[in-house]
Amino acid sequence: MWFNSKRNTIINGFTFNKPFYMTFKELRLNPSILKALNEENYEKPTPIQAKAIPLVLKREDVLGCAQTGTGKTAAFAIPIIHLMSEEKKSRDQKIKALIITPTRELAIQIDENIKKYGKHTDLRNTVIFGGVNQDKQVKAIRRGVDILVATPGRLLDLIGQGFISLAHIKYFVLDEADRMLDMGFIHDIKKVLKLLPKQRQSLFFSATMPKNIVDLSKQILRQPKSVTVTPVSSTAETIKQFVYYTNKKEKIDLLHFLLNEHNIEQVLVFTRTKFGADGIVKKLIKKNVKCAAIHGNKSQNQRQKALSAFKEGSIQVLVATDIAARGIDIDKLQYVINYDIPNESETYVHRIGRCGRAGEKGISISLSEAEDNKYIKDVEKLTKQEIEVVKEHPYPQTDKPMNATQKKAVEKEKQKRKQEFFANKRKKEAARGNASKDGKSKSGGDKKKKPFNKRRKSSSAAGGEGGRKGPSKRR
Repeated sequence: MWFNSKRNTIINGFTFNKPFYMTFKELRLNPSILKALNEENYEKPTPIQAKAIPLVLKREDVLGCAQTGTGKTAAFAIPIIHLMSEEKKSRDQKIKALIITPTRELAIQIDENIKKYGKHTDLRNTVIFGGVNQDKQVKAIRRGVDILVATPGRLLDLIGQGFISLAHIKYFVLDEADRMLDMGFIHDIKKVLKLLPKQRQSLFFSATMPKNIVDLSKQILRQPKSVTVTPVSSTAETIKQFVYYTNKKEKIDLLHFLLNEHNIEQVLVFTRTKFGADGIVKKLIKKNVKCAAIHGNKSQNQRQKALSAFKEGSIQVLVATDIAARGIDIDKLQYVINYDIPNESETYVHRIGRCGRAGEKGISISLSEAEDNKYIKDVEKLTKQEIEVVKEHPYPQTDKPMNATQKKAVEKEKQKRKQEFFANKRKKEAARGNASKDGKSKSGGDKKKKPFNKRRKSSSAAGGEGGRKGPSKRR
């Protein structure tokens, strides 16, 4: 039996006066999960984890106010994996847990974390999102999935095509609810809600709790327990912050320019995704920059090797995702560069906190493409500090940002052009095929003319009337 109070937490008869200082082992989690957490160097729950995990294990609905960077993903993923691994008796290939998140990047990160936490269980998880071919995602679903992480659009697409059923969902998580509404997904969410079983456990997380978010939560949750974590909102005074507004295609050139312009000996570069991290490394290597990447697809040995090389000074640039950068502690690191601006302001604060430690001076540089400009404003609003804009540089921003409606319109137009392109291509191929058939049905006269003409040219080139008469005589 679990219950929370202001003074203590009781877990199966054990009392903990300070729940934030309990260990994962004391939470009585499945041994396979504890093994995975130990391998990832997870020892003590963060505040959001210490508050939420006991409630989820008690099968309560949870309303959580917390930001990315607080350990929120583990707060809902770990207890769901525990409950499912305890219940699971046989594989029936039906989706039991659904996690919806607004962006592809966050969906991928959550899926990667679930893989880590549940790697010693027999649970299967996969992620689906738009903007890519659906074939691989459909194959993964057909093989059988226990936990599905999804963005709203692709989820509804695959439901509409009959590849996904939500009839057996027991655990539902709506993550980044405020961002979901900002991006115009409210109608998609309501469509999904209609397809979910009434008997389920629901978890709802949002960075902010305005009235429209609270109203949405009431449609999803039943007698929820509220969990709130105070956000990190301040940056060290020793860190100078700069932003360079540029275009997406020119960011790598701007990064290379800054490395040379500022004579940066070492820098930690943050990107949203592992794919982005690998892409940056490949491009910098072509420019003769010594660098390495650390992210979820790298083994622990590879990550440790890259980190050691960076600390020893044998590489200039270490590119990292936020998840892989967990626990990085580098003394006297002066520079941090945000190659991608995080969509959560608290993550920005955590990132730049890697430099300027222990009273040392630090410099944070952000490269903002048009779509990320709004995130810079969010950071300034949270920290109540204005980030200095560097206007004079060789790669100024000329692209214009788009809202969610404009993005959908552009994507729709792209798909339309793509379909038209392939339709025209098929028509041309069909026309060439028909022409080829017509050619075969004709007499062979035309075919005979080609070698005849070649012989005429050959003879003519040799000179003399006899050359032209030769073919006539042979006829």
